[in-house]
Amino acid sequence: MNTKVSIVRCHDYSNVKDAVKEALNLIGGLEKIITSGNRVLLKPNVLAIRPPEDAVTTHPAVVAAMCELVSEVGGIPVIGDGSGIVKPGSTSTSQALKESGIERVASDYGVELINFETSGYVEVNVPGAKEFSRLYISKAILEADVIISLPKLKTHELTLYTGAVKNFFGAVPQKTRKQAHFLEDRRRFGQAIIDIYSVVKPQLAVMDGVVGMEGNGPSNGTPIKTGVIMASYDCVALDIVASELIGIDPLKVPTNRAALARGFGTEHPEIVGTPLEKVKVGFKRPEGGITAYIPSFLMKMLRKQLAVKPIINTSNCALCRACVSNCSVHAIEETDSVLKINDEKCIQCYCCRELCPNDAVEIKKSPLLKLVARSRS
Repeated sequence: MNTKVSIVRCHDYSNVKDAVKEALNLIGGLEKIITSGNRVLLKPNVLAIRPPEDAVTTHPAVVAAMCELVSEVGGIPVIGDGSGIVKPGSTSTSQALKESGIERVASDYGVELINFETSGYVEVNVPGAKEFSRLYISKAILEADVIISLPKLKTHELTLYTGAVKNFFGAVPQKTRKQAHFLEDRRRFGQAIIDIYSVVKPQLAVMDGVVGMEGNGPSNGTPIKTGVIMASYDCVALDIVASELIGIDPLKVPTNRAALARGFGTEHPEIVGTPLEKVKVGFKRPEGGITAYIPSFLMKMLRKQLAVKPIINTSNCALCRACVSNCSVHAIEETDSVLKINDEKCIQCYCCRELCPNDAVEIKKSPLLKLVARSRS
């Protein structure tokens, strides 16, 4: 497979279509993967109910550009995703698609908009699986002729970085996502993501790196102007380059390591367009990700002393119970109308923090880990 990764400067979203087109032309164009009449699924990152300026979701301008470009080569674009739960029993994807501006894009371009939560899933075998030998995958993805990942360039508290590959975590039901987080270990979680990726088999990734997110991503970080659009026919290759672009060792990212171990992508992709050194930006690292840099034998020996625990700031908590709905190990308990995380049950997956709409879940580092964090800064 062609593992070229293109990097094109793009300083704002007003001229994003030109940047996307240039990034695609540098690797060979859409014509290589799309023939007239193909149903092309565009999979943005619509993690939560957040507006575009928060940099949590793929910017609607990038989705619009792809709708136009796919149509220009004769493809039939459709847009689909499944977001995280925000309230118990809610279908938050429809709200997230609206708040992100992506619903408006679909309406403006007459493109079908698919809510993975409500459109159904199909059970499939996963050859060579490491964690899930069978998975339920969005029916919309399995029915598409071409699948294109449209990730947002962000840090992630569990996997350090999230991009083109992890974007397909939205292709499976909430129950499966909870099971993946329940694996607890970052390495095993990375393997679970690659189980999903190996079934989805996307043909292209176009990354929204115009404004990324640093710090406590994927939803509690800070927007940062990065000024790039990236593209590759190989999602893993793109993730290798993108994680390096933001100053994270690509091999510390669990999804990258798991993908390379299974023969996906390449550790040293060819970069075309703007040289990597000219666009590198040192993103602030996620607080919860610091333990990824600690040798595994030390983590096993000093697990409690190196803890990075989420805690609920009750003054910010609105008792919406999104954290309760998203906790795979049922570690969040309510007493006298106050929510508290049970440290003995908590596996530090940070789902509660990721999907809290009120930023009420904070991080508490152990004294030893504070020393480790200071030594890395």
